[in-house]
Amino acid sequence: MFEVTVEETFAAGHALRNYRGKCENVHGHNYRVQVTLEGAQLDEAGLLVDFVELKKVLHGILDRLDHRFLNEVAPFDVLNPSAENMARHIFEELERGLDGQPGARIASVRLWETDTCSATYRARRTEC
Repeated sequence: MFEVTVEETFAAGHALRNYRGKCENVHGHNYRVQVTLEGAQLDEAGLLVDFVELKKVLHGILDRLDHRFLNEVAPFDVLNPSAENMARHIFEELERGLDGQPGARIASVRLWETDTCSATYRARRTEC
């Protein structure tokens, strides 16, 4: 099994709903996103996925979040903009954007809010 990983960063503000504590107030983070794809087969060029294409799709997703107040950006205008929900959102948007990439699937998306706090959303494992 092969794995390919890329990381990108963006900055955004949010306020957690249904939360009691400092994070219910408007605040911001310099987020770091790590995306890992996996697959058993490489293409004819010896690649699982082209880094350039993967980063292009990821940038398209993150550009809609960068320097925004997430509580006003769909789906976070309804969905609480927690790190967990954001990691799942990025995962699902990547799935749509990478549809048609043969042989590779998204294994996980990890989102750091700080240097020491992160949330990860993983693909469901299928058993044989």
